[in-house]
Formats: sequence, structure tokens, C-alpha cells
Amino acid sequence: MTSSLSPALRLIYNDAIARNAHEPVFHQALHEVLESIAPVLENHPEFVDAGIVERLVEPERQIMFRVPWHDDTGTVRVNRGFRVQFNSALGPYKGGLRFHPSVNLGIVKFLGFEQIFKNALTGQGIGGAKGGSDFDPHGKSDAEVMRFCQSFMSELYRHLGEHTDVPAGDMGVGAREIGFLFGQYRRLTNRHESGMFTGKGIQWGGAEVRTEATGYGTVFFAQEMLGVRKDSVEGKRAIVSGSGNVAIYAIEKLQQLGAKPITASDSGGYIIDEGGIDLELLKQLKEVERARISEYALRRPSARYVMGGSVWDVPGELAFPCATQNELTLTDARTLLNNGLQLVAEGANMPCTPDAVETFQAADVLFAPGKAANAGGVATSALEMSQNAARQRWDFSSSEDKLHEIMRGVHASAWEAAEFYGRPGDYVVGANAAGFKRVADAMLAQGVI
Repeated sequence: MTSSLSPALRLIYNDAIARNAHEPVFHQALHEVLESIAPVLENHPEFVDAGIVERLVEPERQIMFRVPWHDDTGTVRVNRGFRVQFNSALGPYKGGLRFHPSVNLGIVKFLGFEQIFKNALTGQGIGGAKGGSDFDPHGKSDAEVMRFCQSFMSELYRHLGEHTDVPAGDMGVGAREIGFLFGQYRRLTNRHESGMFTGKGIQWGGAEVRTEATGYGTVFFAQEMLGVRKDSVEGKRAIVSGSGNVAIYAIEKLQQLGAKPITASDSGGYIIDEGGIDLELLKQLKEVERARISEYALRRPSARYVMGGSVWDVPGELAFPCATQNELTLTDARTLLNNGLQLVAEGANMPCTPDAVETFQAADVLFAPGKAANAGGVATSALEMSQNAARQRWDFSSSEDKLHEIMRGVHASAWEAAEFYGRPGDYVVGANAAGFKRVADAMLAQGVI
């Protein structure tokens, strides 16, 4: 994998691999960024002299801790908690918490590293971090989730604060979990510090559009890419993976803009609805009942459920991978291309494998990396922080307008950086280069810390 890196960057990469062994997704994220920023370093030798890259690939702080809790039978359970505070040159650490059995230090490190550049692209003055636990909230009672969240926050709270580190939700961490986490933070600190957690309930400090922001923002970014080619999402079939927050609201915005999303999925399989996804039914199943996606086909005559398999076998012009990392492979990419694919926008973090990305780019398919396309969630989190600081509430319409404006800015930054560094239309290089340049300038100005 290192053959495409310059000798100097290869040394940095190899050293990072040695320090962070057995963390393949972190290695993958590192390689993608290092490969993209070579032209920035050629234009700015001062970044090399200051060791910016060597410092950037090493987290400022890594926190790992035990999370003991009682289940409903009184049995003691033990999970691991994580928070990787990667870089705070642009502002307080910002990034979600993920509760899922797959969570480990390498996963959190990969997500935190990606978050640095994503947050920089928004222009909102926030650093990069990520956290979570290998706890699985699915199938747990509300009381069990509460006890776990309280134990988790009892350790993590000492590392948080509105000027230090501001978490949010991610996979497995929704309104229920955020409420319990924030409540315990308030209890322990004796402060109603609204700005230290985003994704809160609307009635107690949350922001309008925060729930919808990542999905909406991904579609806004896709619309901007198509606009460069004098095209739009209207009338196109959209293949969406996942059925969580990002997927649901990507589907909603696609429908509002005249596209026809026809799929959704979970770990068990996927549904195809040639009549177009019934959004209210999907929300009822996933947001209210927490049911499996297979239930959708039982209640919707126009839909069928496919157990296992790949949602990417379904033909469509637009692809929105919104589930998890490395879900879309080289084989899937070739299938999509054979079926007339025109655009891929990553709603999840790094859901396409490197060889899939190369295949899309070689075929001149519009490709939006997650750090640009799904930046709408963290951008709206930053807007929530601003509202909390000013004790203000913005309505849905104005909040969505601000989100749309930010995503236009993210697109413009990535597009212009790709042009400037000799890779026109390459949003991977553009997003990485633009985000890196902003962080590197701040690190250079603040000295060797």
C-alpha cells in the first residue's frame, strides 16, 4: 500500500503503522490522507520543517477505561470505553460517541482521524475526536441503557467541557442515550453546560435539523457535484444502504428533491421497494419500534426483502452508502458501474474500500468522500453549540438554510483545492488537501505542542 507514497511520507506512514499495530482501518485512513496531501507539502515546505504530519498522525490524547454496570437481572457487566482526542488546533475536540460491539481503539482512532479533516472543512472552528464503547444498546431495556450511560459518563466527564471536548451521537447513540449521558454529566459537574454535548432534545438545548443534518448534508453535497455537470438528483433511482439516522434522512431529502430512493438495509439484509421507500413506515420501524428492516417488506406490498447479499446489486444512478466502513467493495463497485451508476456520496465514514474508490474515479463517476459529504452532521452540531452559547433557538427553515450554505462551502473548498493542486474533479484529494491545509496553518502558528 505504501508504494504510492513519497519516501518521506512512507517513513511517517510506516512509523505510524508500527506504533498502531493491528488497527487496519486506521492504517487505511492514514494512507488515504497522506497520499492526498503530498502536493500541499510540496507547496509548503514549512509544514515539513515543523513536523506537522508527524504530529498530526499521533493523537493528542487517547483515553480507554472500564465501564462496569448492572443488567436487569443484577448481573455485573463490563465494557470498554474510549475517547481519542486527536487534534484541537482549530478548536475544542468535536466528534461522536459510537456504541457497537465492533468498537475498539483502532476503530475510534480511524474515526477521530477522519473527524479532523471533516471538521476543518466545515469552517466552524472545531477540532477532531471520536469515542464510544463495545456496548450494544440493541435489545437492552431503557434501565440497562441508563445504567451503562451513567457508568460510562462517570469516567469520561472529567475529560469533557464546552471549551475542551464536545461529544455527540453516532451509531448506537441516539436521543435516549444522549439524554442519559448529558444527565449524568450535569449531575456530576453541577453545571447545566448545554454546549458540552450536541444532538440533545429540542426542548432542552438541541438544535433543529441536527437529527436530519448528516443525511440532508450528504444529499446537498451530491446535488452540488451534479450541478457542476449541469445535472441534478431529480428523476434518478437512488440506492441507499443502512436504515439508521443517516440513511433515513438521506432518503427524505432525496425524495424532497425528486429522486427515487428504493432501498434500505441492516445487518440482516436489505429491502427493495420499486414504488419508492415509504418514509413514514421506515421511520416507524426504525425510530419507534427499533425493528429489523425485514419487517418493512411484511407491511409494504410493493417491497421485497433479500436476506444477506449486497444492496449494491440493485441498479440505480445514485449510490449512498450510509451504513458502516468498508461496506462497498471492488466487486460491488463493478456491479454498480455495469448498472449505470453516475454518482457515489458517502453518508457513512469510509464505507467504500480503496479499490472501489479507484474504480469509481477511473470510470469518471462522481465520488464524494465521507469527510466532505457527511460533514453536515458535525457542522450542525457546531451550530447547536453556537445557539447554546447565545441561549438562542433557530427555527427549522433557517437552520436548514445554514446547513445548505455550509455544504455548498464544503463542496467549494474541496473542488477548488483539487483544481489548485492539479487534480480537478478529485474530491478525495480536494477534501483532504483543503482540510489538512487549514489544520496545518493553525498548528504552525501555535508552535510545537
